[in-house]
Parts: sequence; structure tokens; C-alpha cells
Amino acid sequence: MTTQVSPAPQVSALTIRAYRPTDHRECRLLWAELTAADAGLYGTTTEDDSGAAFEEYLTRLDLSGMWVASDAGGAVVGMVGLLLDGRGGQVEPLVVASARRGEGIGRALLSHVADQARRRGLGQLSISPSARNLDAIRCLHAAGYDALARVTLAIDLGRKASVWEDGIDLHDLRFRR
Repeated sequence: MTTQVSPAPQVSALTIRAYRPTDHRECRLLWAELTAADAGLYGTTTEDDSGAAFEEYLTRLDLSGMWVASDAGGAVVGMVGLLLDGRGGQVEPLVVASARRGEGIGRALLSHVADQARRRGLGQLSISPSARNLDAIRCLHAAGYDALARVTLAIDLGRKASVWEDGIDLHDLRFRR
């Protein structure tokens, strides 16, 4: 199924469609961009081939679907995936090319994956952004992801505490992010 949308005034034509094998190179590059951005949030480095995990992702048994956003020229500018998680679904990944952020592409991809999850009869859809990715958290909140469903805690086993930033309070406890 292909969806034609105009998510924001800056985007003249955007098509959201199912992933095709011919999208592999562009999606792998988007995956690498996402991996590098996440590593940068925590002051770490990525492996030499930060897109390599995309190959493993494509073989996941719980992968229910993957869609890309392409612009008027046919270039892939974003992608989103839907993983099955019991009677719910998990959005992974959601990535928009850094040069195209702020145009509504992410919001259009989120809307599309939510429609797909409803069609599959899923009762809940979740997404797990990095705690330091405030732009992503704000975007997701604005798109309706406003319920905390799960919290993942970490203990630092070798890095200096200064790598972690002052964070948030949750249930009267202070957490770094």
C-alpha cells in the first residue's frame, strides 16, 4: 500500500510505501546515520560499518513491516519499521535523513505505522528513543506518544560519571541521562 501525504508546507510531495529491496542502500545509510547520532549523544564511537546492523534487522522474525518515505524525486528520506511484541507493536527504527528533519516526514511515518498497527489488530504501539534525544522525544510526544509504558535503567560499568548528564525525576527518584 502506498500513501500520498503532504505532512508540512516545506514538503511538496512525499510518498510512504513498503520497503523494497532496491531501497537497501539508502536505508542502510539511514541506519548508519541513526547509529552514529545515537553514539554521539553519549560520547561514544560507532563501529567501522555503522550500517551493518541493518542486515541483522532485516532478518528479525518479529519484523512485521517496514516502510520508507520518498520525496518527489524518488529519494528515500526516511524509514520506519514495525516489530511485533505480543498483542502490541514496537516502532523500530524511525529515522529521517538529518537534512530533511523538521519537515513533518517523521510524523507522516509515525502516522503510517500506526495505521498499519491498527490494521493488524494491535492494541498498543510503543517506541523507545534514547533518553538524551530530546528532539525525538518532543516529536514523539507531539505525535501522541504521551504514555510511559516501560523504563529501562542502566548502570555505568566503566565510563566516567561525567559522560552522563543531569536527567529527570521519576517517582521521586533522580536519574541521569
